[in-house]
Parts: sequence; structure tokens; C-alpha cells
Amino acid sequence: MRVLVIGSGAREHALCVALSSDPAVTALACAPGNAGTRAIAEPAAVAAADPVAVAALATSWRADLVVIGPEVPLVAGAADAVRDAGIACFGPSEQAAQIEGSKSFAKHVMAAAGVPTARSWPVGGPAELETALDEAGTVGGRPYVVKDDGLAAGKGVVVTTDRDAAVAHGRSVLEAGGAVLVEEYLDGPEVSLFAVSDGTTVLPLVPAQDAKRRDDGDGGPNTGGMGAYAPLPWAPPGLVDEVLATVLQPTVDEMRRRGEPFAGLLYAGLALTSRGVRVVEFNARFGDPETQVVLPLLETPLAGLLHAAATGTLAEHPPLRWREGAAVTVVVAAPGYPERPRTGDPVTGADGEGVLHAGTTVDADGTVRSSGGRVLAVTAVGEDLAAARELAYERVAGVRLAGGHWRTDIALAAVEGRITP
Repeated sequence: MRVLVIGSGAREHALCVALSSDPAVTALACAPGNAGTRAIAEPAAVAAADPVAVAALATSWRADLVVIGPEVPLVAGAADAVRDAGIACFGPSEQAAQIEGSKSFAKHVMAAAGVPTARSWPVGGPAELETALDEAGTVGGRPYVVKDDGLAAGKGVVVTTDRDAAVAHGRSVLEAGGAVLVEEYLDGPEVSLFAVSDGTTVLPLVPAQDAKRRDDGDGGPNTGGMGAYAPLPWAPPGLVDEVLATVLQPTVDEMRRRGEPFAGLLYAGLALTSRGVRVVEFNARFGDPETQVVLPLLETPLAGLLHAAATGTLAEHPPLRWREGAAVTVVVAAPGYPERPRTGDPVTGADGEGVLHAGTTVDADGTVRSSGGRVLAVTAVGEDLAAARELAYERVAGVRLAGGHWRTDIALAAVEGRITP
């Protein structure tokens, strides 16, 4: 099977690592890729957000399966274009990807499907923003939760007890021409649960947890994710089965009922609240950095799984197999991330074991340089969470990036037993 991965981040590097070890994969390419994917996948130039360009590359490269990593190409309709070219594609249609592209759309789907989620108030103007914050404060108390209704690369939400900060974020989105969603605050720890679907059948993966804030102790600004770990030793028994029954399957069933079947990776961001499981948000693709810890634990060959989802044969796929142990990934970010990351700095130690490239390029002389806010995702697998965490930080110590920043407490609360669902 010839497999083409679309994207350039650590998620795509993790996908390439898993696909490269699959005996069914006879050729592997990553477009546009990064300095790390080049070692295991053929690089190819493409404007990933251009559906026509993605389909043209898939055709010229003679792909048997296209795997689209980022959300932007999916929301733009890249999966539709690839399928229209007669090539199997893992990724939802443009219509189905609106479950991530529009938080209001996702809320309508959840309401119709009876999926538990936070109450929300759509906002179209400054006056509505003030009213929505008043109502949300009455229902859920503080902190206030203000979200950009569209795509924001994981950084479009502000959770704050400071009303002025909540208002400022909402107004900045409105002034930029966007729409805003104010939500009821959900207490309890958050969980990321991926599920592979072909539009009918749903196969959940192992749950993970990411660290969204930039600094230790969940301080600093919101980011695209500073690290993750899996599995969750504190997760309640039966959590995956409960989420499958109350969230994932009802959502996929509702999307199919609407004539917008969801075939691809449905990512449920969940809060385990004092009142039960609630959906924080849906994404329409593998999450980053959670993919970096989920895929190393998957023993089932990845290409066959994704191909089954892409071709509507997931019901015939064997049960998933998982390896024992745990995985931890630590993101090394550029100075100034997330507001104004500095790029172009040399990176050394980036070819070490478990080092996945997120935002890198390579010079003609082989020098690896930073090209994004999140530069590397340093990953390790161990017999348990403590061992995986220790090894991940040993590997981080081998990386050199001037002014680089990383959290030192990824998975620490879980290892110390400080998380209570």
C-alpha cells in the first residue's frame, strides 16, 4: 500500500513512524513534511490547504491511501477532492469536518444526539457578549469560558476568572470578523479520547491527557499543547465504554442521519465533571500532542485500520491490540511561544530516539532549524507512567534550542496520584 500523509507537524511525524513500521506499507510520503519526516517518508511539496493541489499530488504519486493530519485541509474539503479522484482517504468530508470548524455546529449536533455538553451562548456582537457572560456566570459560576467559534489551532479559548479578560478576548475575536461562543464552565479533569470511524462503526483508542497551558502548574497562556501522556491511571473503570455509548456513537449516528457521515478520526475533548462526563469540544482529526503518545501504544498495524475506515469496512476489522506500559511526550517550544515565537534557530539533538519534529526545516548543509512555535515533541514509552516520564525528560536533556522552553511537570500529577475524577 502506498500511503501519503498530509501535514508538517509532530502529529504527522508520529503517523509516519507508525506507518513506516507497518509491513503493508510499501511506499510512504509526507507532504510537505518536516526535517524529521524526511528520514522515513519521501518529502513532497504541496499547499496542504488547497484541496485541488492535495488531490493532484495524491494522483501523481499514485497513492492508495491519503491520511490528512491537520484540520485546515479537512475543513477546506481536501478529503472530498481526494475521494473524487478515486483514492481512499482517511479524513472527514468538508461538511462533516464542521464538527471542528464550527463550535456552534457541533453544539447543534450534540443537542440532536442527546450528547452531554456544557450550556453555550452564541455571540454575534459586543452587547450579546456581555449578556452571555452574565448568563454563563449565573449557570456555571466562574471561571468564564470564551471561545472563538472557528478554527484557532487549539488556542482560541480563554478560561479566566477575570471578566475584563473574558470580554477582551471575545471582543478581539468579534473585531477580527469571527463569531464567539460563551460556555458554562466545566469542572473536573479533562480527557482526550480518539475514535476511528467509517461513518457507521466506531472504534475508540486509549484515552490520553494533554497539557494546554504553557508553564508548569498550568500557568501562562493557552497553547496548542505542551505535552501529553497515556493511558490514564486515574480514569474511572468503564470510561471508554461509557463515552462510546453516550458520546461517540450517538454523534456518528446523528451525522449519518443528517446526510453528513463522519468517516475519519473523531476526537472528543471531555471533562469528567462532578455531574458526569461532558463534551468540551470535538475535533475532526488526530490531536497534537496526544497522537504522539497514543500511537506508540497501538500494536495493531495502522495502515490497515485507517484504510478500513476510509473504505467503509471498519466493522470487519479485528479488535485493536495495545501494548503494555505508558507513553509521555514533552513539547519543546520556541522562545516567545505562543504569542510571537522566534524561528530560524539551529536545533541539535533532534535526531535522537523518540524525538518527533513539530516545526522544523533543514538547510542544504543538513542544519536543522526551528520553523514554528512548537519545535519538537520528545516522546518515550516505559513500563509505567513514571518510567516513561523519566525517559522522556532524559531525552529532552539531549536537545539544544537557544531559548527553548518546555514544561517540567508533564504527567507528574498523575504519577503522584494527584488527579481525582
